[in-house]
Amino acid sequence: MKKNNSSNTESSIHFVPHQIEQLQDEIIHSQSYQLAYEDKFFLSSDDLRPVRLQLELLKPEQALRYENINSTIVIFGSARILNPEDAHEQWQQAQQKVKDSPDDAQAQMALKKAQRLVKQSKYYQEAHKLAKIVSLQFQQQNRKDFVVVTGGGPGIMEAANRGAFDVKQHSVGFNITLENEQAPNPYISPDLCFQFQYFALRKMHFLLRAKALIAFPGGFGTLDEVFEVLTLVQTKKMKRLPIILLGKEYWQRVVDFDYLQQEGFVHSDDLALFHLVDTAEQAVEVMVDFYHGQPPK
Repeated sequence: MKKNNSSNTESSIHFVPHQIEQLQDEIIHSQSYQLAYEDKFFLSSDDLRPVRLQLELLKPEQALRYENINSTIVIFGSARILNPEDAHEQWQQAQQKVKDSPDDAQAQMALKKAQRLVKQSKYYQEAHKLAKIVSLQFQQQNRKDFVVVTGGGPGIMEAANRGAFDVKQHSVGFNITLENEQAPNPYISPDLCFQFQYFALRKMHFLLRAKALIAFPGGFGTLDEVFEVLTLVQTKKMKRLPIILLGKEYWQRVVDFDYLQQEGFVHSDDLALFHLVDTAEQAVEVMVDFYHGQPPK
């Protein structure tokens, strides 16, 4: 019996050129073939969280060094405080609704809220004024000192960034991704506006160059930042710096610091870690006294 020729028993696979190109295209566009630093799915995985944390530390730091930002003052406060013009407009609208429907309970509640917003708008003015004074006084002779830093959002943050903007000086915004998307306010220096995923890294950047902290009335976020800085200074994890709470009426009602001391939960010396003031000028005076009129080098 004759053996079959191998060419008859073995089949050959032949691809036409367009099939070869299609196979190569599938490989090139597969997720596994992506460069690691371009693979968003890979970078967003749990295993890469340490890398993402490092990136959020390094990116703003590199930009701030490039822009020669030497020192900063951090201004915190509520995102819900309106500028006086908007607050007054809401009050007028609420007044009109009450006139049109005097028995409407919701209209009455809206009027009370509008009245409160008008009262609170004075803090917008003070934050705006504070940022203007500090920016003009210390961002001179090519030195970028006491540069205003905020969380980059509306309210007090907007007022502070706007104050620096109005005198043509730099300011920084550290925005954060939130469930309800928060767009950066338009007054931040474009090259100094950053977006964070992690609160921890954002907090770190707030304080890395901070030479003063001024807290206006605010909610949980403001309180969180204030007590964190107080704790860091109290425990000497951070050098002492001016911690200024602007709005005596608010702060003395929200936190009974004297009661904390009376109950023995803080030392009497701890009450000297912060200053209570009512105006931008008083806040500037505290900083000038602390640094003897010159921003630290």
